[in-house]
Amino acid sequence: MEIQLAVRGAHLPDREGLWDVAIAGGRIVRIAPRAEGTAAHELAAGGRLLIPGLVDSHFHLDKALLSARTPSREGTLQEALRITGEAKRAFTVEDIAARARRALEMAIRHGTTAMRTHVEVDPIVGLQGMEAVLPLQQEYAWAIELQICVFPQEGIYQAPGTEELMRRALRMGGQAVGGVPYNDTDPKAHIALVFDLAREFDRDADFHLDFADDPDHLHITAVAEEAIRRGWQGRVCVGHETELGALDPEALAPIAARMRDAGISVLSLPATDLYLMGRKDARNPRRGLTPVSRLLQAGVNVAVATNNVQNAFTPFGDADLLRVANLLANAAHLGSVDGLRAALRMATENAARALRLPDYGLAEGRRADLVLLDCQDPAQAVAAIPERLAVIKNGTVSVTNRTLTAFRGGRP
Repeated sequence: MEIQLAVRGAHLPDREGLWDVAIAGGRIVRIAPRAEGTAAHELAAGGRLLIPGLVDSHFHLDKALLSARTPSREGTLQEALRITGEAKRAFTVEDIAARARRALEMAIRHGTTAMRTHVEVDPIVGLQGMEAVLPLQQEYAWAIELQICVFPQEGIYQAPGTEELMRRALRMGGQAVGGVPYNDTDPKAHIALVFDLAREFDRDADFHLDFADDPDHLHITAVAEEAIRRGWQGRVCVGHETELGALDPEALAPIAARMRDAGISVLSLPATDLYLMGRKDARNPRRGLTPVSRLLQAGVNVAVATNNVQNAFTPFGDADLLRVANLLANAAHLGSVDGLRAALRMATENAARALRLPDYGLAEGRRADLVLLDCQDPAQAVAAIPERLAVIKNGTVSVTNRTLTAFRGGRP
């Protein structure tokens, strides 16, 4: 078999020593201390770390890069919802697409090879977000696999007409059904309808859930019960879930066990959650994060994701998922070697599991989505936020830093 690309002399996350990774037909065909044969293109890793592609499991391309229009003044969730809703009235397909392209290209340069983006559909913006983002799936397929989640940010029951717009968006190609029960008049009916649509269209469900400082909602229990009742185990993600962080361990334990049984993946969104939560705490303000370590110990799949970049929900960011993982590691006390490696898994393997990505991972037979980092140890991938020397998508180099990465045979 002709080798398309060989990465020579790389450290790998779970192996000692240096390894060659041979790629053909867009897949990893051989991992060995020395992969025999001549490759059409060779990438000299020079002892640096090769990891599977970063997976940003929760992003909002359609409202990225809005800070100039919607500056955050109060720094509250209520303000962010209000002023972003007002800004949406002036959105156009061209505007959404232009900002989404900028954000996508930032993520691609930083090594993200798969992403799920939530696209808002409601009577304010209609289907303009879908019309803007859907074409980007093909436009950027050379560098990133883009999933679209149909998202009713303004609620469903309090925004009449949204359900039909969601159906239309799913028929257009939406790949997951979103929900936000805390921003609707009937949260239980909202949750049930999201599962109804998920079943009807055979889509995964993905909720913004329990986003508050105190356990005022805990809609996670209803979501877990619905997932089990409807046979949707392993097909549900929940973003934020900050209210769980306010529970005592004894109260959290049975909820976490039910989440594990339901196969629910929790997506920690630290850039947003650290910024918006704890605002009313005059003394010792809370971090406002989901309890990452306790959930992992309970067997729950936990990933880390960006959520928003430079808007009222998160005025910061450059779509660098390793930077977000570093932020989570700081705030969630994941500073040990094991903790840092766990944070890297949350940006790679755990996130891929949440999105049910087929053939993901750094193993023979898997799709060749890879990132070469300017470090040697997986813990340093999070601790140091190293430069991305090369990014490989489907076996072809999509991003490269030519000053530090040597090719033989020409640039793929």
